[in-house]
Amino acid sequence: MENVLPRYQRPIASTNDPINKVEHWNNAINAFDDKEFKKTAIEIINYMNPNMLEGKDIEKDIEIVQMQGSAELHVKITDTQFSVKAPFLKITDKTNKVPLLRKVAEVNFSPLKLAQIQLENDELWFKYEMPIELCQPNKVYDILRSIAVYSDDYDDIFISKYKASFYKEAEHTKLSEEERKTIWKQISTIFEDYTNYTQFFKDKRWDDYQWDNLVISMLKVSNMPYVHGKLRSDLIEYIGNLFDGDLDYNFRVDKGVNFMKKLLSKSKDEIMKDVYHAEQFISLRWRSSEQIITDRLKNNIERVQEYEKKESYFNLSYYLQFTFLKLIYDYNLEANYKEAIETVLEEVSGLEPSDAAPKLAKVFYALQDGSVNNKVEVKEKKGFFSKLFK
Repeated sequence: MENVLPRYQRPIASTNDPINKVEHWNNAINAFDDKEFKKTAIEIINYMNPNMLEGKDIEKDIEIVQMQGSAELHVKITDTQFSVKAPFLKITDKTNKVPLLRKVAEVNFSPLKLAQIQLENDELWFKYEMPIELCQPNKVYDILRSIAVYSDDYDDIFISKYKASFYKEAEHTKLSEEERKTIWKQISTIFEDYTNYTQFFKDKRWDDYQWDNLVISMLKVSNMPYVHGKLRSDLIEYIGNLFDGDLDYNFRVDKGVNFMKKLLSKSKDEIMKDVYHAEQFISLRWRSSEQIITDRLKNNIERVQEYEKKESYFNLSYYLQFTFLKLIYDYNLEANYKEAIETVLEEVSGLEPSDAAPKLAKVFYALQDGSVNNKVEVKEKKGFFSKLFK
């Protein structure tokens, strides 16, 4: 096998993936400063998903009911109150009730902070409410995002582990036959590359790169916006493990390898049952802006420059691949940022590291200093590679 970079194919577009509009966030900040608290909440909703308020009279009390995958969010905004709740699960005679409620209590401490899961008549609900004057933009965003994400994530896990039942079946749109073929081909390519590079690194005795191979492969699948259900929940768990520096490195890699073995052993039908277009209230990814991405990538500059100085093309190529994929995984990127990343990942697919590294580094510096413009052109950066590869 040649020492070239793994293949990358950008996912096809999802029909229901909300796109953030930064101007609404700025409007929310200004409204809160002007003590227009109801408008603050409205602008945060518009920032998350402008479709939610279409056709609604925002001068009156506002009520929104919207599915987030298999969860159903209920949001109410009045002149005096902001509230959100989401029916989560049903407890039945078959449910392992004690361990389920013990886990719920644990989740209420962490990762939940403000919202809580409450038990009502054998039903579990996520809930939070507050006076309208407390609707600070970041607070509203975090509450809505946490309830949307965790209500959709934990239901599959709790049903699998504790035999609870869905409160309501998920509303989703099946993929067209053409979409199924395209997506399965992309997933198969990721699995094939993972298998080939696992053997390649083993033959070379480059054991440390198994972590990179795992992360890159899992992120590529998880970044497909139509991956849902137990598959998405499992990917979130194992990606989280791989990036958890508090866990032993070998433990993280071993867990990841075992997960990928199980995933690769599944049939096409087993995997594709969790692949569909789902209704969404909010993007599962964190909000982003030019400043947020600039600050995030400051943490990577030292490592990038170290690899540049040593002319370590291989290390830099793999480091920037998973750095870019993790940005897409973590953030709802503005269109020009996402386009720049996906374009360069496609461009370096199958290239030798010495050819791929300068292209990836060029985009890294453009993202880090905010010089990716609306036409997705990347400006030259005066750095090691720009001098070396003129």
